Amino acid sequence: MDLRNFGFDSPLFTILEDMLDIPEEQEKSRNNPSRAYVQDAKAMAATPADVMEYPTSYVFIVDMPGISHSEIKVQVENDNVLVVSGERKREKDKDEKEGVKYVRMERRVGKFMRKFQLPENANTNKISAVKMGF
Repeated sequence: MDLRNFGFDSPLFTILEDMLDIPEEQEKSRNNPSRAYVQDAKAMAATPADVMEYPTSYVFIVDMPGISHSEIKVQVENDNVLVVSGERKREKDKDEKEGVKYVRMERRVGKFMRKFQLPENANTNKISAVKMGF
């Protein structure tokens, strides 16, 4: 957006224009690294977890409702950061074709993710994941 079109030609407005410049193409904004960070932060904030310490191990219990255990990814980044992630997608409702629509949608869809800093002496080769609950 060029603020000079509105009579603002001060250097201050040029700086503000650069700071507030919003990409015109939607695709550019989707690939913006800061946008990815915000999405990751939201995914992490919406993913509750419990961590239990045993004498010889740690147990991480992560709530990821609506995600099949086969769709949950468990990996180690940077040698000592445990990352648990998955994505819950809205089910394509067969009734939508018949004119049925959602009246209320409260269950969260989107990415779920948690990162945990592992202790320095953690044996990352022994990390495993199991399905609990339903």
